[in-house]
Amino acid sequence: MDVDSIVVGIVWYGALLFSLTAHEAAHAWAALRGGDPTAYLGGQVSLDPSPHIQREPIGMVLAPIGFYVFGGMMFGWASTPFDPAWAERHPRRAAWMSLAGPAANAVIGLLAAVAIRVGMEMDVFVPPDSVNFSQVTAAPAGGVGGAVALLLSLLFSVNLLLVIFNLLPVPPLDGSGAVGLLLPESVNHSFQSLMRQPGFAIGGILLAWFMISRLFWPVFLFAINALYPEAHYG
Repeated sequence: MDVDSIVVGIVWYGALLFSLTAHEAAHAWAALRGGDPTAYLGGQVSLDPSPHIQREPIGMVLAPIGFYVFGGMMFGWASTPFDPAWAERHPRRAAWMSLAGPAANAVIGLLAAVAIRVGMEMDVFVPPDSVNFSQVTAAPAGGVGGAVALLLSLLFSVNLLLVIFNLLPVPPLDGSGAVGLLLPESVNHSFQSLMRQPGFAIGGILLAWFMISRLFWPVFLFAINALYPEAHYG
């Protein structure tokens, strides 16, 4: 692995760690607002990654580094504790808790896009000749501008991926919990109990991996062309 790959990996990991932490902190905050202090008492209502890493060291440290070293991509996961009895009593509050994580990632991704557009107005950034996961924008002058362009590119891409992946309506992803907002309360109880079964969770993860590989790049290109309406990436 050359120096450039190591630098990209370090910045990528920082972007992923921050994005996962914000995702889980948003879940924890929404649960607290909805009446469940479980995650708050565990320290998860925080942008400090430490309590989140302590809960999921594999998903937040070992897996991302391993994926990058051996596969050239980086992905990870985390989780937020909640009281199942609270979720059973308040299925709609639990559904809003599910949506809070992807919503946090959407905000981060949008802020990265705004920063890129502002940088373009200031002639710091330009649309790259070609785009990929770690190259959403470019800085002709290099130096600090190049480092910031790399960070913004990865914040944009990482959070777009987390939004798409987590909103897939399969267990145990957030999308399956958010489905509760569309169901009558009488049906929602049975649906959420069914979705928590271990067999559905395993099948859901496998289906999600299959779906994300086909969904992400078309959505990514759509988002890139929305970011650069004057350009046409294909």
